[in-house]
Amino acid sequence: MDELKQAQALYDTFVEFAVTYSFQIVGALIIFLFGWWAANKIGHVVENLMVNKKIDVTLSRFTGGICKLVALGIVIIIALGNVGISVTPLIAALGAVGLGAGLAIQGMLANYAAGFTIIITRPFVVGDTIRVRDVAGVVDQVMLPYTILIDEDNVHIQIPNKLIVGEILHNSAENMLIELEIGVAYSSNVDNVIEVIRHAVASVEGVSTEKTPAIGVDSFGDSSINFGVRIWAPATRHFEVRYALNQAVFNALQQHNIDIPFPQREVRMLD
Repeated sequence: MDELKQAQALYDTFVEFAVTYSFQIVGALIIFLFGWWAANKIGHVVENLMVNKKIDVTLSRFTGGICKLVALGIVIIIALGNVGISVTPLIAALGAVGLGAGLAIQGMLANYAAGFTIIITRPFVVGDTIRVRDVAGVVDQVMLPYTILIDEDNVHIQIPNKLIVGEILHNSAENMLIELEIGVAYSSNVDNVIEVIRHAVASVEGVSTEKTPAIGVDSFGDSSINFGVRIWAPATRHFEVRYALNQAVFNALQQHNIDIPFPQREVRMLD
């Protein structure tokens, strides 16, 4: 009999709550659903507007995401207030939990802070070729916690952003520098050798035309005059172009009978 009375009391309480707060709950759900749709719309509009203004894609996506989160947070506060729930204690509790979580995940937060710095200062953008900590590749994505590079072997390299900010960063846009050293005999005509190498370099597909190749005498070795070659090539074809350059220069030197000497030593026998 007592259990029946408890069930009846529970049923009465539920009916009273439904009658009293049903309109508020339905209104809160409508506000939340409409707000969710509006927040997504706002995020997409901001992102597309920035992209159309030719602003960096990474910064556009980040700004659009922030606008979406801010709008969604406002909608949640309005929806909870419509039900009669005060958000002040909830915000205080979230702040305390956030402080404890922040101390526990300092490394992750450092990555996020570094990612925010990269997005704002833009030391590089998607499509640039960068080298940091002896790792090089084309920037594919810049996220808040990490940056993804793609090297010539199509390997995706994920670098935590805290290892990028504050380090020495080499950014060569879309190209990478290729340096060669070729030794020829001292009997060779320097101007002729430079011209032969220049024609050989020009015959290789993939050499960047934005910068003129630098070719000249680099040093004087024990048995050869060493010529230096500096050219720019797409980062995604770095080794392909390097190997083609070596072959083209070698074939050109042979065709023009320019000797590539072996290391030599002169030995004198004293009586």
